[in-house]
Amino acid sequence: MPKKIKRRTFLKRTFGTFLTVLGLGSGGYFYANRIEPSLLEIKRIEIKHSLIPPSFNGTTIVQFSDTHLGFHYNINQFKKLVEKINQLEPDLIFFTGDLLDEPNKFDEINKVAPILKQLNATIGKYCIYGNHDHGGYGSEIYRNLMEFSSFTVLLNESLLIKQKDGTSISLLGIDDRMLGRPNLETAMKQVPKDSFKLLLSHAPDVADEALNYGVHWQLSGHSHGGQVKIPFVGALVIPPYAQNYPEGLYTIGQDNPLSLYVNRGIGTTRLPFRFLAKPELTVFTLSSGTN
Repeated sequence: MPKKIKRRTFLKRTFGTFLTVLGLGSGGYFYANRIEPSLLEIKRIEIKHSLIPPSFNGTTIVQFSDTHLGFHYNINQFKKLVEKINQLEPDLIFFTGDLLDEPNKFDEINKVAPILKQLNATIGKYCIYGNHDHGGYGSEIYRNLMEFSSFTVLLNESLLIKQKDGTSISLLGIDDRMLGRPNLETAMKQVPKDSFKLLLSHAPDVADEALNYGVHWQLSGHSHGGQVKIPFVGALVIPPYAQNYPEGLYTIGQDNPLSLYVNRGIGTTRLPFRFLAKPELTVFTLSSGTN
């Protein structure tokens, strides 16, 4: 009886089949393995809402996600990413999960925090857990790395981001949906009712639940934008909890809608390919006004 084909082997064969069908062959393999993973795209989006105080006009946020250090993404690439983020001169930096692919197996882990610590943000740096941050007994490894790097880890909690005039917006962060214990009700407990509410959730599909809690914007990662997409077919693999919202900007609900943005992330996992799903940094600019 033939042995069961491993998931990774199956995906490699599937990807190769599609490349052959498309006539791309080894050239397509090289592009998806070596070229596109290094083609960093910077997306710029306005976050506009009537509950954002005018004092926040022009405030910039850089979101990065899913670096998956250790799986075909190395320390030198990570250094260049940090340099690129600093060149954008953000006021706020949000990391939305999956720092290391396997936290307890990365042999250069002592180099990660000093690099992360070099990230500069005039207001602050905040992060949440992804599924890989919990995997491989990584929960405490991740928290220690991020806190040493001057990031505030949000785990089913909220805080107020304040300006000098005392005005504020609410930032919420919840645990990962796959391997953590997310709790939106707990995260909402200290949030002022009339505050602008911005949620960080690694899993995009949490937005359907967050809509019921009056969240105005949600920033997520996790999906890698499908990582490998085939024309007229779509993504080969979309992970759980990113099925409904795999990439880009969505408006959910009608009367009091929630805006969701799903970042494609930086690295890769399971397979070292990106095809029609370039790595991404997202720059958001806050604006007070009619949303």
